[in-house]
Amino acid sequence: MRRTTRDSHRKEATLKLIVLLLLPLLAASGNLRGEEKPPQRLTLREAVQLALRQNPQVQVANLDMAQSEQDHAVARSALLPQASLEMVDRAARFNVYAQFGREFPGIPQHAGPFQYFQIGPGFSFPVFDLTLWRRWQASQQGVRASEAQETTVREQIVLLVVSQYLGSLRAGAAVAAARSRVELAQALYDQAVDLQQHGVGTGIDTLRANVQLQNEKQQLMVAATQQKVALYGLVRLLNLDPQQTVELADAPSFFSTPEIEANQSLEQAFTTRPEMKALAAREQIARFQKRGASESRLPKINVAGGWAYQGLSAPSSIPSYQYQVTVDVPLFTSGRIRAEMTRADLELKKVLQEKDELQNQIALQVKTALAQLESARNEVEVANLGVKLAQQEVEQARDRFQAGVVNNIEVISAQDALARSNDNQINALYRYNQSRADLAHALGQIELLYAR
Repeated sequence: MRRTTRDSHRKEATLKLIVLLLLPLLAASGNLRGEEKPPQRLTLREAVQLALRQNPQVQVANLDMAQSEQDHAVARSALLPQASLEMVDRAARFNVYAQFGREFPGIPQHAGPFQYFQIGPGFSFPVFDLTLWRRWQASQQGVRASEAQETTVREQIVLLVVSQYLGSLRAGAAVAAARSRVELAQALYDQAVDLQQHGVGTGIDTLRANVQLQNEKQQLMVAATQQKVALYGLVRLLNLDPQQTVELADAPSFFSTPEIEANQSLEQAFTTRPEMKALAAREQIARFQKRGASESRLPKINVAGGWAYQGLSAPSSIPSYQYQVTVDVPLFTSGRIRAEMTRADLELKKVLQEKDELQNQIALQVKTALAQLESARNEVEVANLGVKLAQQEVEQARDRFQAGVVNNIEVISAQDALARSNDNQINALYRYNQSRADLAHALGQIELLYAR
């Protein structure tokens, strides 16, 4: 009896210990559930604006442009006067024999120590140096190239966000269509069950309806999973907290087909595309580098000087000054100037080749986007009509089955046709909206269209 009582007390103590250990975990899980963030509702424009503020690639492009601006400031400073303040207090002692390489009778071996003191400002100013001038001009074009590169990154991020947002809208539309088909399949299954119970229908009709219902439920689960994955990708592009969920506020606009308000000429695309601007800046940089290399053969004139107190010590110092004009004329550079000119000329040729290739690529992108946009618009019209006809087919097949004229094979076939029509409509609408974004990107106006 005592042993049984002891075992029961031991079990109670063990249970209490387990409860005490689980309480912090339960409290933590409750806190985690309490800290869940509410969904952030975003329109397409708001999503694009948020990405342009938070996306890491945009931030890196901004930093690159800031670096190019500082490089420009460094190149400009070389053209401006330079001034400095110098103070020297030096003591020296040297070996006389080591300086002259021999001994001198009657002369001590060492001399010193000698003290020297100097303090004062000094300055320099390049009066004529075309290489510095060309370097400054090239740095100006470097800033423009960085600005164009930043715009290129922004355009690419906008395209990615728009595509991901449209993909999420497509996934949401697929979920809505699948849910509607599940409700229809459930109603048809209930109808088959009711007819079987009243002796009008057969078991095979009910079985077929049930199989169709399960298929539609499975398609709904697949569509829901694809929607979650698409929204996860959107959260990643927007650089949001991974625990943050988003809701799409522009879901109804997915079924509209607005016109694109953009200049659709190739000449406009060649002007507005930031990649063309970046190449134009690189072309100017190469030209300035070539001219700078050629002009390095010319003399360089520099003015320098200083004013200072000099003496054997600070109390004995007196004012002194020094001014000088330096003329540097290169006579022989061992082929350096010619090599620099050749390198700049090769860079210029490479940029011109890239420019021709980019123009051809832009022309292809614009023409392709226009063709796809026109085709997608026609596809949307056909798909909308296909959905209406498929819905009518389902209604008629359902009425015929209710009247007992046919079995529900026609109903199942009509349901499959409606599913294909829904998929065709959703895909056509997605292609239209994506082609619209592709055309705006090809014209260099996607940020103007979606972010402002």
